[in-house]
Amino acid sequence: MTESTPNNKALLQVENLKMHFPICGGVLRRKVGAVYAVDGVSFAVENGQTLGLVGESGCGKTTVGRCILRLLKPTDGKVIFQERDLLTANGSVMRKSRRQLQMIFQDPFESLNARHTVGDILAEPFVIHRMGDDRQRRQSVGELLERVGLADDARNRFPHEFSGGQRQRIGIARSIALKPKLVVCDEPVSALDVSIQSQILNLLLELQREMGLSYLFIAHDLAVVKHVSDRIAVMYLGRIVEYAAAETLYESPLHPYTQALIAAIPDPDPEKRDTPQPVLQGDVPSPIHPPAGCHFHPRCPYARPRCKTETPILTPYPKFGNDHLAACHYVGRLEAD
Repeated sequence: MTESTPNNKALLQVENLKMHFPICGGVLRRKVGAVYAVDGVSFAVENGQTLGLVGESGCGKTTVGRCILRLLKPTDGKVIFQERDLLTANGSVMRKSRRQLQMIFQDPFESLNARHTVGDILAEPFVIHRMGDDRQRRQSVGELLERVGLADDARNRFPHEFSGGQRQRIGIARSIALKPKLVVCDEPVSALDVSIQSQILNLLLELQREMGLSYLFIAHDLAVVKHVSDRIAVMYLGRIVEYAAAETLYESPLHPYTQALIAAIPDPDPEKRDTPQPVLQGDVPSPIHPPAGCHFHPRCPYARPRCKTETPILTPYPKFGNDHLAACHYVGRLEAD
């Protein structure tokens, strides 16, 4: 089996990314362990497309997004954006790159400065990067508000005066202010009502078409990810276990973990399901002491002795679809059959 490598022509390439948070103890506060939040993740995001990154809470999705933007300093790996490794870039290079890299945060209230008006919040990117004068910035703020569906008088109000959906629109406006190439969307609709979620998702898709944006869309809701993604990477306990085109993944999930996640998507008419759906048993293991071999084997109904000792790597299975990869010894036996 061979592990996949990211596409050299992609806008963003993440290679063997690791983020191990040290655990210190004792009088001298020496390192006594680590939290293996991200443990060797690789993927690519193409120009103008959306990669969905999904998995249960605590699997390391948000940590991956923060490492890409260097909000966290990874333990190891590469983050190549527009042919430049961001993890080795100096301050000057990183400052220029940040104009092309933005983030939409999960909480649309905590991510906005409660003491600033919306106008000040949206003008701040232009101030930081010294773009335009006061008149031009006011004009840009007005254009941003219009683009995300808010009235111009919103610029004089504070974040607490808006609903959750409106606050997320402000967060989106801030993320596109500098016309970035890539936006990391960290569960941008999980804190919103279902009716508002669809509005925000449609807004993100509309902005993507208008501006040619690429998204890394982080979420735990596979129904939402299916709606917006071109490709999907499934994470479990710091590792990617399946990676495929969105339609292929939903039609032919290969990894038992992916199968269980898709089976958990609510069905409007559950009586139409012909066969019993797999249900995950047990809890996610601790990232401080992850299981040996395949991290998923303690919860996997197909686990064999090999799974407990040998770590599976992402392997292409063209029999199940183009560019469909899975990290599972069990799938290998299926293909052989």
